[in-house]
Amino acid sequence: MQMSIDFSHLPYDGDKLHEECGVFGIFGHQDAAALTTLGLHALQHRGQEAAGIVSFDGKQFFAERHRGLIGDAFTKPDVLERLKGIRAIGHNRYSTTGGDEMRNVQPFFAEFAGGGFAVAHNGNLTNAMTLRRELQREGAIFHSTSDTEVILHLIAMCKQARFEDRLVEALRRLEGAFSLVGITNKKLIGCRDALGVRPLVLGDLDGAYILASETCALDIIGARFVREVAPGELVIITDEGIRSSKPFETTGNRFCIFEYVYFARPDSVLSGRNVYDIRKQIGVELAHEIPADADLVVPVPDSGVPAAIGFAQGANLPFELGIIRNHYVGRTFIQPTDSIRHMGVKLKHNANRSMIEGKRVVLVDDSIVRGTTSKKIVQMVREAGASEVHMRIASPPTASPCYYGVDTPESNKLLASRMSIEEMEHFIRVDSLGFISLDGLYRAAGEAKRNGDLPQYCDACFSKDYPTELTDHNIGGKGDNVSLLAERQGR
Repeated sequence: MQMSIDFSHLPYDGDKLHEECGVFGIFGHQDAAALTTLGLHALQHRGQEAAGIVSFDGKQFFAERHRGLIGDAFTKPDVLERLKGIRAIGHNRYSTTGGDEMRNVQPFFAEFAGGGFAVAHNGNLTNAMTLRRELQREGAIFHSTSDTEVILHLIAMCKQARFEDRLVEALRRLEGAFSLVGITNKKLIGCRDALGVRPLVLGDLDGAYILASETCALDIIGARFVREVAPGELVIITDEGIRSSKPFETTGNRFCIFEYVYFARPDSVLSGRNVYDIRKQIGVELAHEIPADADLVVPVPDSGVPAAIGFAQGANLPFELGIIRNHYVGRTFIQPTDSIRHMGVKLKHNANRSMIEGKRVVLVDDSIVRGTTSKKIVQMVREAGASEVHMRIASPPTASPCYYGVDTPESNKLLASRMSIEEMEHFIRVDSLGFISLDGLYRAAGEAKRNGDLPQYCDACFSKDYPTELTDHNIGGKGDNVSLLAERQGR
């Protein structure tokens, strides 16, 4: 059955899952702010809307928050000069809860009775609105619409004497995913939720401790990778060194498997595995599971490149750059007229006709979300003379929203939730369409297969198997779905 869906109002890049956020922290280095800027630059792929840095010089906290890319504001000398001190934390933002106003740009800062505390958070809290309502009834006044601010209010309301105890009590009330970094007057703090959904690593630079979302942020400053912060672990770094505790009950690691598919930088190492190697292996598995009778393999750049290399190797087919990407088109490209707007994907991609004309082409991409970009790319490749176009996807069908820090559309806007594979094949007008299986994805990530009773990863966007309560969304929880979601969207 053919289904008609109007996505003409969407921007040219509205058909990708958007990254969550990136965090970075450093303790004990005189160039703390500059190194934080470099770390955030390496983590820019995790969020491009805004960035912020908070530093502490032993007496005072300093903060800078700006819209746009980290290089647009934080590389100016006067900005870094204002960020004094030997410890700092930073955050790259892509808004998944709250709007994109400046008041939602992290790190957030609060002055408690015992001193100041700044925090930056990667992930998403699935009971934030429920907690927010409760805190407001108790007298809390919120400045932002971000779920991260809930953490500060929970700490403020806690009656424990020691800050660390107050922090732990606050974090124990959270549902969902969080990897966070924070600084106090004396400490750098890092923590992951009990399931370890979002990444966080520990590094060392000449005796200065570093916390970061990915190892690529350590590489850019020449730091040594020490280890990952474990699921449910709290690390406290002071002048005396590092102290670790596990105050949260853990029920197994449910690291987000889509970090391997798309979100993480290919040169990062997560859970002991090189991301690039896994993406290539995904392509090999895909070639074995769903081969195609074709002449060459073409990636949809840039995210489809490693999987396409693996597919070409697994299928013994030539790999060619049959689509060239324009890297100078940003997220905020202005589309002033209908004629420009309807160029769509050609603003970002162009077919390399000499490579694909008269050929049977296998296009490899990381995922299909709404399907509109895939449809336009297939049309572009056909117009460039391909005799057949087959598409292979390096992830299972994305049929469910993510509630853990990824900006996914609602279910009714996800193509795989509305259509069968055959219907999707017809919609994007390919000769064949295939997705890697969930077991194939697990094999590429180093597992024999998915354990159905206790999955080794969070794969809810493919399986609908959410590992936590979703209180605010009335899925496995008890939230008022309609009103909470309306609040979450700022209405």
